[in-house]
Amino acid sequence: MLLLQFSTSHYCRKARLALGYKGLPYQVQNLTPGLHLLRLKPLTGLTTVPVLLPQQPDQPQAIADSTRIFRYLEALAPEPALFLKDENAQRQAWLLEDWLDESIGTATRFVYYDFRAGTGKSLDPSLSSQIVINIVRRQYGITPASVKLAAERLEQAFSILSPWQKQPYLLGNLSLADLSAAALLSPLARIPEYRDRHPWLFQRLREIHALCHEPLPPGLS
Repeated sequence: MLLLQFSTSHYCRKARLALGYKGLPYQVQNLTPGLHLLRLKPLTGLTTVPVLLPQQPDQPQAIADSTRIFRYLEALAPEPALFLKDENAQRQAWLLEDWLDESIGTATRFVYYDFRAGTGKSLDPSLSSQIVINIVRRQYGITPASVKLAAERLEQAFSILSPWQKQPYLLGNLSLADLSAAALLSPLARIPEYRDRHPWLFQRLREIHALCHEPLPPGLS
């Protein structure tokens, strides 16, 4: 299998966690933002990563989107399971996964790139890094107002995910909700404010990454 990705994308981290948890061998190909369109458009008709190429007979040529990758991997390798046996619990897992994808992953991106352009600039003050950061901020419309809204969404997320403080998994057993949260909140590990205020969150991130045999994200390694 080949995973087409941006090396820094937390959505691609989500796919890697699933592949690692399933114990499936795979390789990664890191794409260059902008030029990635030439690689992805002919394969999927889309412009986003991650994209998984199964490279197996009688398998799809390409699976785009981390949620679809979850579904594909569960059908390909049902054990160890990412889907919960209880149907109601699995529906909750899908709701959490969708909310994390559509709202919290975006909020994390806004807060992270605002940090990297400001007090976190010292993490990599090189011109090339700052150019990329400024491109991302313009591309996604990251402004002081949108960052404030994103920070408020994250505070709500910590409240919703608070069961993680007292139990290793959000819904009793490991599910795609845990992998999604561990991946999509991982950029916050580089921001001292969040590490200091929510140590339980980053303990869970460490545990999920270890379970999935995935290297820790920057800030936790």
